[in-house]
Amino acid sequence: MKRSGVNLLDLPNEILFNILKKLDNTDVLYSLFDINNERLDNIVREETFSNTLNFTLTVRNTIIIGSVLDRFCNYILPQIHYNVKCLIVAPASIERILLATHYPNLTELKLLDFQRDSSLRYFTGEQML
Repeated sequence: MKRSGVNLLDLPNEILFNILKKLDNTDVLYSLFDINNERLDNIVREETFSNTLNFTLTVRNTIIIGSVLDRFCNYILPQIHYNVKCLIVAPASIERILLATHYPNLTELKLLDFQRDSSLRYFTGEQML
């Protein structure tokens, strides 16, 4: 019996795009953004993968929070900031994410697991972001 192997990159862009759409946007961007493959880079830079970014899934795994947030805040977000329309953040990451870059098209900010008293400082007074 002869086995044939198919590499992920052998798939047409449309199929690859549909596969990636099934994954979480932050996972796709973190894993495939600017990895020295022009084809993948063009696909993951599509608005579909940067319209809504949910950082609460990443934050729950505290082992990777530093490296993931570093890569997003220092490198990925400044390059895709114009596509971001919705951010979903938790207390551990809100300040770094919001200060990473300017989000000219941000229309929705979802705050998860926030305590009212501790969260108000981000939006009122002298410490406002």
